[in-house]
Amino acid sequence: MILEVADIEIDPAKQKEFEEAILRGIQTVISKAKGFQGFKVNHSQESPGRYLLMNYWDTLENHTVDFRQSPDFAEWRSIVGPFFLKPPVVEHFDLVGKSA
Repeated sequence: MILEVADIEIDPAKQKEFEEAILRGIQTVISKAKGFQGFKVNHSQESPGRYLLMNYWDTLENHTVDFRQSPDFAEWRSIVGPFFLKPPVVEHFDLVGKSA
């Protein structure tokens, strides 16, 4: 399983609207993507305009090819992209260990 982490920065004044948009985008677009396993969205307490979106994929290619190169990616970006102050920083991670 691959963890995709997107570090997102928005205008803090648009927090409520962004939170509604990101959850709607995940539920209506990303959740239907091949290899998608789940997500978490966290909001920073110290930086009110910062969010971390963590998506879980079966493979790296499920995100980078199957999703990002599909029309669904454009739909996703049309929902959340208008809130971004700059392009999100996205990285992919392999699990090394976890607690029970």
